[in-house]
Amino acid sequence: MDFYLGLDFGTSGARVCVVDIAETIIHEDHICYPNAALQSHLNWREALHTLLKRLPATVAAELQSIAIAATSATVLLCDEELEPTTPALLYFDSRAQAESEQLKQLAPPDHIVCSASSGLAKFLWLTRHTELSNVAYFLHQADWLAALLTGLAGVSDYHNALKSGYDAERLCWPDWIKSLPHAHFLPQVVAPGVGITNISSFVAQHFKINPACTVHAGTTDSIAAFIASGMHEAGSAVTSLGTTIVLKLLSEQRVEAAQYGIYSHRFGDLWLAGGASNAGGGVLRQYFGDLQIDALSQHIDPATDSRLDYYPLPRPGERFPINDPTKVPLLTPRPADDVLFLHGLLQGLSRIEAAGYTKLTELGSSSLKSVTTVGGGTKNKVWGKIRERLLDVPLSVAKHTESARGAALLAKRGL
Repeated sequence: MDFYLGLDFGTSGARVCVVDIAETIIHEDHICYPNAALQSHLNWREALHTLLKRLPATVAAELQSIAIAATSATVLLCDEELEPTTPALLYFDSRAQAESEQLKQLAPPDHIVCSASSGLAKFLWLTRHTELSNVAYFLHQADWLAALLTGLAGVSDYHNALKSGYDAERLCWPDWIKSLPHAHFLPQVVAPGVGITNISSFVAQHFKINPACTVHAGTTDSIAAFIASGMHEAGSAVTSLGTTIVLKLLSEQRVEAAQYGIYSHRFGDLWLAGGASNAGGGVLRQYFGDLQIDALSQHIDPATDSRLDYYPLPRPGERFPINDPTKVPLLTPRPADDVLFLHGLLQGLSRIEAAGYTKLTELGSSSLKSVTTVGGGTKNKVWGKIRERLLDVPLSVAKHTESARGAALLAKRGL
């Protein structure tokens, strides 16, 4: 029997998922990092080796392909032997402030790289603060892990490379990036899911994996979660209801609007456009516990509009669909009845989601046809009914949302 393996190196640990030819999950496993905030390449390598070692023997022997998802804009420099020459800079690292200012002068206006946490800003910082005599490659987290499996470095995918400035529309590094000092360290970029090469004979022998197993180009953890949800048609969208609200909409047109925090990933022949609000479940937990929310929700009529006009932010500042770092939360007046208050909060959050999809459509994306929901907010059925009324499209809950499963599907069938 043929098996396909996906690995997800997320913010707090690593997961593995194996599916068969029918895309049924055969095996799952996970490892937490000792310290998520201080994770290093040593943690990643140990997790990779441990997860491979714990594969069932029958699965390892019949593995056909592997793909890896990892955090976007987590990067490092390494030598020819794939040993990092500096500590990795994690996705949230924003030390490259001076470099981001430089990029504002070099890049097109409002380009995605003009942020201190972008991959390209980190590339400039690393190449300025590192002894480069032994450096051979600049790699994203997923690139480096895949190279450990194959021995072949210098290959990335256009999802991970987007925040490093790769032009996903023209499928090339722009000339202004190629003219930067040390640009020869940048990887060759291929489509996510493309077969790179077989695993190395050493890896195959050590972990008793099928030596004909192919390692495929990976993706980011958030896009792997989108793949896991099963959406593939223009107009289909996924809303993540977690601490914040994150929207992703498959579109025939590319949408870029940095002033609203919107950018698009290439997704095969389509584009995955999206944005993230600071509002979400985090603001609910400032007032209620999960059990309180469940109990109060039972008394809310989702077919009725709340009279409260809230914009429920956890603190000042909003990114999308309004980009205003000074926008203050609107959470008054607060009624004495907590049922009415929660109703207003849920409606306010639902209006932000609806406004986000409207903004994407106004900017030229495909029209919204359906929304699949992932995240902890899916448990609240009343919230779901309020959202469906305001979105005015069919709403469903994703059966699968694990990024590791999305990576396994990427390994099996690409985008």
